[in-house]
Amino acid sequence: MHIISLSFDDGIMPSAIRTAEIYERFGLRACLNVLAAPEALDPSQIKWGTDRGDWVLWNQLKARGHEIMPHGYNHANKADIPLDEAKASVARCLDIFDQKLHAFRRDEAVFNFPYNASTPELESWLSTQVRGFRSAGGGLNPLPYRGMIKLTTTGSGPENCEEHLDREIDALLSQPTGWLIYNTHALDDQAWGPIRATYLESLLPRLLAIETVRVLPTAAALAEAYA
Repeated sequence: MHIISLSFDDGIMPSAIRTAEIYERFGLRACLNVLAAPEALDPSQIKWGTDRGDWVLWNQLKARGHEIMPHGYNHANKADIPLDEAKASVARCLDIFDQKLHAFRRDEAVFNFPYNASTPELESWLSTQVRGFRSAGGGLNPLPYRGMIKLTTTGSGPENCEEHLDREIDALLSQPTGWLIYNTHALDDQAWGPIRATYLESLLPRLLAIETVRVLPTAAALAEAYA
């Protein structure tokens, strides 16, 4: 068994809508990780665009079956700020998700660190707040198991990441079993490390044709260990 999770960050609205549509065409659910307060976007992120979606859209996409998970309050790098400030930022993010995202449950959520940057102290605290979190450490993970908290990911950018993603998929399939969590962001030229919409349209059916492969969002995959 192999699981592949493409983890789309930042909630860039045109791309998120298109990504969801492509996944739906193949009977799949997209994994979209969004900011709680895009209006307070960290200045370093403005170059990637400020159209980061809204709660009307995220609730609509969730109702259609897609996974909407927290990616921080404003995309600040949690490893670059004091621990108390980082914890307060994450807590603020989760509070907004509680208020704004229909049927959001922290005990089923995966928090996706901006920049995949965390610290051991922050991870220790966050493990008491959510079911799991995604950070750096390589894309290949064991299959989900009960009590699994830290999920690690890889990605490539700022240019198109398709060649790197193909290599990571090949590495996963060379193993008897495993779970690849690959962090991309958006489609075409809309963000850091994107993939083309046409590539995604060809990749998903190619993966579905492999008998051992399942394409799942990260929190959904982790939830299966608790079923």
